[in-house]
Amino acid sequence: MSKVIMIQGTMSNVGKSLIVAALCRILKQDGYSVAPFKSQNMALNSFITKEGLEIGRAQAMQCEAAGIEPSVLMNPILLKPTNEIGSQVILNGKAIGNYSAKEYFEKKKSFLPEIQKAYETLQKQYDVIVIEGAGSPAEINLKQNDIVNMGIAELFNAPVLLVGDIDRGGVFAQIVGTIMLLEQKEQNKVKGFIINKFRGDVTLLQSGIAFLEQKCCKKVLGVVPYVTVDIEEEDSLTERFSNKTEKAIINIAVIHLPHISNFTDFNRLEAIQGVSVHYIKRVEQLEYADMIVLPGTKNTIEDLLYIRQQGLESAIIKLAEKGVIVFGICGGYQMMGEVIVDEYGAENKGSIKAMGLLPIYTVFQKHKTMTRVEGKFLNISGDLKALSGKRFYGYEIHMGETKIKGDNYICEMIQNNKNIRKDGIVNQNCYGSYVHGIFDEEETAKALLKALCDKKGIESEKLLENTVNWQLYKQKQYDILAETVRNSLDMKAFYNILNGEE
Repeated sequence: MSKVIMIQGTMSNVGKSLIVAALCRILKQDGYSVAPFKSQNMALNSFITKEGLEIGRAQAMQCEAAGIEPSVLMNPILLKPTNEIGSQVILNGKAIGNYSAKEYFEKKKSFLPEIQKAYETLQKQYDVIVIEGAGSPAEINLKQNDIVNMGIAELFNAPVLLVGDIDRGGVFAQIVGTIMLLEQKEQNKVKGFIINKFRGDVTLLQSGIAFLEQKCCKKVLGVVPYVTVDIEEEDSLTERFSNKTEKAIINIAVIHLPHISNFTDFNRLEAIQGVSVHYIKRVEQLEYADMIVLPGTKNTIEDLLYIRQQGLESAIIKLAEKGVIVFGICGGYQMMGEVIVDEYGAENKGSIKAMGLLPIYTVFQKHKTMTRVEGKFLNISGDLKALSGKRFYGYEIHMGETKIKGDNYICEMIQNNKNIRKDGIVNQNCYGSYVHGIFDEEETAKALLKALCDKKGIESEKLLENTVNWQLYKQKQYDILAETVRNSLDMKAFYNILNGEE
């Protein structure tokens, strides 16, 4: 039987996902086979497994840290918000419908057997399971029929480490308040605290740590410093969306859609010195864009209406007419077409005129396309012709089927060394594709940057020297994260808790 430990937080965005990733990496380094587990996740940034099933991006990232292949077993329930009070529910990797918050609250306990089945399967395969909670266990309005925090800790008899975020202030109140709102049996599950995102001299915290330990009768396992690592995120609270004003050699403007999803598509470019990825909300922020990207979105029609109302649509069209490169991915690709038709009410039943930048039209279907893909760019025209012949590995996840007028495809998918279908289109300086991760390969990223430099009339050699092997780069980031957390925690106490000795 595998060992288990659970990471819960005092609130959302305290760093639970990264702490779990760090512990997965540490346990792997220490010779254990380890898997992450989150019974219920809520995120727009998702991942497609080899089997074509959808899970939260954080669990895929944690699997990468653990050195294992992501599986739907690690995240049996994924909620993808469709509006302020509703979400699409993904069960065992497949969409089962849209639920209001109230409907889901009333139904969620019925999903518990699926959660239990996934967890028990993982138990048979791995030495250690690191479970991640969601939000806070002290949300007393949500505690009834809980299937993600203390309900899971109780079900799987998992000791809990509670993480608080000192960077936002009030960490002592966070931790004490959380403990005080837990029932006694839940308090007993909490074996220690982790103070996360600390900046400064840790010796100045000693009086506070002593207070916590005395007040709550539980050990503070450590204080983890605020660490800057380039690791994929899934949360809309990510700092990647903070406004950047600095100009770089190449400036890529990603339109910050209200329901932006899979924004990890651009992490690879953002990691290159000399490239700046700006997440744009206002027209004036487009001024220095060398390329504009319309990213993926959970709500294509609603987000199209948003950029229309904000004046961004007309600004993008004008810049495209002046020769600025515009690239659409997934939902952004759909927006760039002529029309979007929603026959079945997947988002907003009816049809809507799109941006008219690409000769395509999209019809939403009842089913969702979810698949890993690999392929290569065709001999394409226009400013990005340098991409021709370059390979990519990625995935597709979309509700719509897009018909292309003409044959100006930009890429073809390959399976078993055979060309199976074509995707995407180019129209002068406007491009689009359904493929997420289309720029992740090193040679593809280099070709894109060279093309942007050539168009700008600047030398590209120095910039291209800054590109990195993306997979090696990510592994290095996990090692940095693991080293930071290992050096910050009382690892003897951690292993004692894991082994049931504390």
